[in-house]
Amino acid sequence: MSVDKETGPVNTFSQGEIMADTVIARKLAVGATIIEGVNIGTRNIGPILVNVLLWIATIWIPYINVGTTIGLTAGIVSKASRGETIPMTEILDPKYRKYMGEFFLAWGLITVGVGIGVIFGIVPGIVIALAWSLAILLVVDKGKNPTEAMTLSNNCTYGYKARMFGIYAVVFLLFSTVQSILFGVSAKADNDVDVFITSFIEILIIVFAVFVFIGLQASIYKQLTEGIQEEAVVPPLTPAGSAGMIEYEE
Repeated sequence: MSVDKETGPVNTFSQGEIMADTVIARKLAVGATIIEGVNIGTRNIGPILVNVLLWIATIWIPYINVGTTIGLTAGIVSKASRGETIPMTEILDPKYRKYMGEFFLAWGLITVGVGIGVIFGIVPGIVIALAWSLAILLVVDKGKNPTEAMTLSNNCTYGYKARMFGIYAVVFLLFSTVQSILFGVSAKADNDVDVFITSFIEILIIVFAVFVFIGLQASIYKQLTEGIQEEAVVPPLTPAGSAGMIEYEE
């Protein structure tokens, strides 16, 4: 902004500043994010359903269940956020077990932080949960360490937590309303066929809600972490004297 001696302050914002403000304003638009989340979820119904069934089938197997849980909660969401094809056996990819320590550390820190926030009146717990909601995704998808991922998640969600809460709340209320209506219809049904049909529809809606919330998380993650680079993986040095030793020139 500049000041004219005769007319006073004059708006002379650069085109870059105007574009930046426009981009910020467009992030997490409630309607657009919900629509994108539904699209992402429905577009990946098959892979998500198969992977959820695989997770249920392997949840009792020690060690394997950690990798499948990481794959389901972070791997699928991060791939969906980029529009990548999700394999039917994505959660069985052994690469997810590599993040076991970081996953447990991040999860533990988040749980403790949210728990303490709840003790101080529930609302702080909700705010912390939203602030750190991208941390595990950043650990697995971008290779960040847990504390760095939590700080980065807090920075990415700064100024957007109310909108995130609103998006999740609107979708939750929509599904809850439909479920309440179906429950009322089922309660008034006077034959087993109607009860079976309404109960089956309720189950389908719950399953569909899972797809939608995964899609919403993918959409929010994509919008708020745009531009964050993946950590470079430094290959281990080959022991001196062995074949294939990496030599560095001074």
